[in-house]
Amino acid sequence: MDKTLLKEIRICDIGNVRIGQVENEDAKTGVTVIVAPEGAPTGLDIRGGGPASRESGLMDPLAAAEVVHAVVLGGGSAFGLDAAGGVMQCLAEHEIGFPVGPVRVPLVCQSDIFDLMYGSSDVYPDKKMGYEAASKAFEGEHGNYQDGNHGCGCGATVGKVLGPDRCTKTGIGSYAVQLGDLKVGAIVCTNALGDIYDYQTGARIAGVMNEQGTAPNELSCEELMLGMYANAPTGMAANTTIGIILTNAKLDKTKLCKVAGMGHDGYARCIRPIHTSMDGDSIYAMSLGAVEANTDVVGTIANHVICEAIKRSTK
Repeated sequence: MDKTLLKEIRICDIGNVRIGQVENEDAKTGVTVIVAPEGAPTGLDIRGGGPASRESGLMDPLAAAEVVHAVVLGGGSAFGLDAAGGVMQCLAEHEIGFPVGPVRVPLVCQSDIFDLMYGSSDVYPDKKMGYEAASKAFEGEHGNYQDGNHGCGCGATVGKVLGPDRCTKTGIGSYAVQLGDLKVGAIVCTNALGDIYDYQTGARIAGVMNEQGTAPNELSCEELMLGMYANAPTGMAANTTIGIILTNAKLDKTKLCKVAGMGHDGYARCIRPIHTSMDGDSIYAMSLGAVEANTDVVGTIANHVICEAIKRSTK
């Protein structure tokens, strides 16, 4: 890809989207809510073996719902899925949702990372936190989104093959670009079993640390796994990288599922190992505009912005 053709923009510059997030710094968990006030076609591709998710069936191309109104990226594993109820309440108060007689039903999907072993194991996102995060999305011009140790990134870590004492703190990251009228961006919460590599240089930039916690371990996560596969620690289950691709391209659910799948190539370029049975790696793809675009072009750019978002989530 000729990156000189791509102009960097802010994630919210894609348009028709609001993003809110809150976190509990003491418990090391949080919620990031991506709201499409007008509703947006959305696809999903899950490659990890242990996802914690809600309403995934809505994004099946055979499902009747043509749009969803919000995607929630949260902490707390399956416990944190309650946050979507608060998001629904907030959206309904803003008269956002699918009309059913006198009632509006917001369609809200959610995926969570496992952060219970990094912070508190008994405090996780709930309906109240979901409501608060959704409310933040309606503040200011676009909400309160920030990269870093915010929202669902509050409890994100990587390189956990030797347990939580040897991992690296990461967070949530975003990146977006424009090619002519086409805009494509991504938000990724990087919470992987594996190590993180710079997609441009191949250098390891985050992962398993040495015993002193001052530098990357001499052996990579992959090498460690090969050496200890018969006696894997239980802490290896505390993973899952989740993200969303946002674009102003006019795409239906079927094409968006393809874009999400191509986005997983970005995961594979930056995270090693990836898509294991101990991860729940998931990527959503949401269409927020009406720009005519080739699906493969959108997916190729999505691969690129996913890589950059992962890199930025480690800073």
